Amino acid sequence: MSFWQNIYYKVFKSGSKLYLLIGINVIVFLVINVPAQIEEWVSHTDYIAALSYGYLTLPSYLPRLLTHFWTPLTYMFMHADFFHLLFNMLWLYWMGQIFEEFLGDRRILGLYLLGGLAGALFFVGSYNLLPMFTRNGIYLEATVVGASAGVMAIIAGAATITPNYEIMLFGILPVKLKWIAIFYVVTGFWGINGPNAGGEIAHLGGALMGFVYVRQLQKGKDLISGIAGLFKFKKRSKLKVASTNRNIVNEDMPRQEEIDRILDKISKTGYENLSKQEKDTLFRASKK
Repeated sequence: MSFWQNIYYKVFKSGSKLYLLIGINVIVFLVINVPAQIEEWVSHTDYIAALSYGYLTLPSYLPRLLTHFWTPLTYMFMHADFFHLLFNMLWLYWMGQIFEEFLGDRRILGLYLLGGLAGALFFVGSYNLLPMFTRNGIYLEATVVGASAGVMAIIAGAATITPNYEIMLFGILPVKLKWIAIFYVVTGFWGINGPNAGGEIAHLGGALMGFVYVRQLQKGKDLISGIAGLFKFKKRSKLKVASTNRNIVNEDMPRQEEIDRILDKISKTGYENLSKQEKDTLFRASKK
């Protein structure tokens, strides 16, 4: 299998919603920016970029939002430049794998969308209600773009599931998920006074949604059950590891009572305090 065939399989054939999200973001970026760059080289104009950003980014001005009602969805798959895309996709890949390890690979799509919509609500609401944006007419022209709100929902969700889970930041520095989430929330809050105020507000909305979603899921309330229903999820009475193969009886499949016990232990003492056997049990359950 060639390099491009392997990528195509992972994005469209593997069934992974994480790879699908990354693939959609990359494809949208390329479809817009490659022709836009060629146009600039050839004719020194920017019609493609102007039209794309005019019709796909999220505006804060309510009359314009009403005529561009699709933008609360499209903005979360748009990016300002290559590095904006790169860092968002790296964090989505790293945090998405942890999120999938505990809740399976199907809830991640719903949480990404919910996080993006929460970010859009925070952005539009803040720019139309807070004097710092309304008194100078900033809200009339402000727009926001990027996957950051959806990614922040997944970061916050993963940190809520297992706050003491450690990752090697930049391959050298062990950091617990809770500190990563807290760092982004704090910097986002202080960044509201900076040049990317709209983006920071959207980040906070996404982070709040990720936290609330997992906390409600732990109480037996799945806020994305409607979205999950598209993927044939069954309503659960409490937080359980996702299963994608319910009709097969397998002797290696851990009992649900054991899975629940392990998840309860994680919420109380953290993932790192699980025994090797418990980690193996959770891993096998997440793959079923």
